Amino acid sequence: MSSNSGTPDYSSFLAIYGVVMLVIILVSIVFSLVIWWRIFSRAGYSGALSLLMFVPIGNLIVLLVLAFGEWPIYQELNMLRQQVRGPQQPYPSYNSYPQGPQPPQFPSGANQPGGPQYPQY
Repeated sequence: MSSNSGTPDYSSFLAIYGVVMLVIILVSIVFSLVIWWRIFSRAGYSGALSLLMFVPIGNLIVLLVLAFGEWPIYQELNMLRQQVRGPQQPYPSYNSYPQGPQPPQFPSGANQPGGPQYPQY
């Protein structure tokens, strides 16, 4: 407080407020940087791509690549799967569609069931 005019001194309040806001902003930036670094690392990209998230147009491009591109981790996974099971065999080609379920076939001479089967006494 100022002793002459009787009005409070806001300069110390503004200085403290500025320092607190600066700390909050820096913590937010570091937190988001760590989160994006982990996301890019788990997708198989370099974690340094997280720095591009702070570039205005670069963040949109990197986010689109992350969302719609094939991740390197999946490329490696597919390569390892092919090594384990060998090259995939193509599906057999059919001249027509395969037939659906067929009715049961009975041996010749056996009476075909027309209804429920009851035991013979």
